[in-house]
Amino acid sequence: MAGKRDYYEVLGVDRGASHADIKRAFRRLARRYHPDVNPDDADAEGRFKEVAEAYEVLRDPERRAQYDFYGHAAPGGGAATADLWEEFAGFGSLFDSFFGPRRTEKMRSRRGSDLRSDIEVTLEEVLLGANKTIKAGRVQACEECRATGSRSQTGERACPHCGGSGQVQQTTATPFGRLSTVTTCQGCRGTGSIIDDPCPNCGGTGRRVGEAEIPVEIPAGIEDGSSICVDGAGEAGERGASPGDLYVFVHVKPHEVFERRGRDVFCEVPIAFTMAALGGKIEIPTLESVEEIEIPAGTQTGHILALHGLGLPDVRTGVRGSQHVRVRVVTPRKLTSEQRDLLKKFAEVGGDEVQETQGWFSRFRDALRGE
Repeated sequence: MAGKRDYYEVLGVDRGASHADIKRAFRRLARRYHPDVNPDDADAEGRFKEVAEAYEVLRDPERRAQYDFYGHAAPGGGAATADLWEEFAGFGSLFDSFFGPRRTEKMRSRRGSDLRSDIEVTLEEVLLGANKTIKAGRVQACEECRATGSRSQTGERACPHCGGSGQVQQTTATPFGRLSTVTTCQGCRGTGSIIDDPCPNCGGTGRRVGEAEIPVEIPAGIEDGSSICVDGAGEAGERGASPGDLYVFVHVKPHEVFERRGRDVFCEVPIAFTMAALGGKIEIPTLESVEEIEIPAGTQTGHILALHGLGLPDVRTGVRGSQHVRVRVVTPRKLTSEQRDLLKKFAEVGGDEVQETQGWFSRFRDALRGE
């Protein structure tokens, strides 16, 4: 028991997580570490077993309560059962790898494939959230036969070649005796069933290629590179099997004014050197509008002013970060004769003296002078 990780830690959820949160975390991790995705990767297979065991306990309210009280010493805690694999049909091949091929009356129709799509959003859309529509070509359920694959929609019947098992056994005589092998039935391609009147629109598969418009909700505060899972928006499964999911990867466009750092945004504002010396008020842009801020007298280039609550929201809590305004003092390149005379008078009364905290360079300079 000492070597086991906490089940909540394994799934990456907190102890107050809802059943939906736990199920969502399991599906995400199971797809990541599934052996079909990571062939010949013993570490991934080990993580998959660990994730499945954690979900098997935490998905059941009674077993979860016992685990919360006793930890790994709780009665009934332990390895995942076959029911877990049955619930998630897309992971059935892993069950086979653990316990050997299952001979059932009819092989399960395959779940639809997952799809990936990429989308760009602006920083303003990150602030408020957005509803987007993705156009994607995908394998969809055939509407004419209602995904049955049958023209008359009468459905399918057991394959006469394999008796509905999806597998056929072949026996070959060898010098060492008779050798029996079990292979996928070619008559039904392992499904265990055939259709007598295939739909002409989909060729009896129950699916056809088409283009779909898929709505995607972009949550406020989403990070660049994050993904959103749209359940059931992937490709259709074979003959009415469950569809796959759509994973939308979000990319935030660079902004011409603001730079994002987590929940905070940064921008640079130029001010006249007279404003820097005397202070005053200026208007600055924000992601929502324009705000007026106070520039303290004696402001130097690089000084940063923080505007709390004007940054981006946290994707979970909604709490907003800050906007940081970096001041850049601009020296005029061209002066009128009047401006030049005034600056000369300013310099004559000591305005050209530089006041600064003595740093290492000043100390080094003074040492050279013998001061």
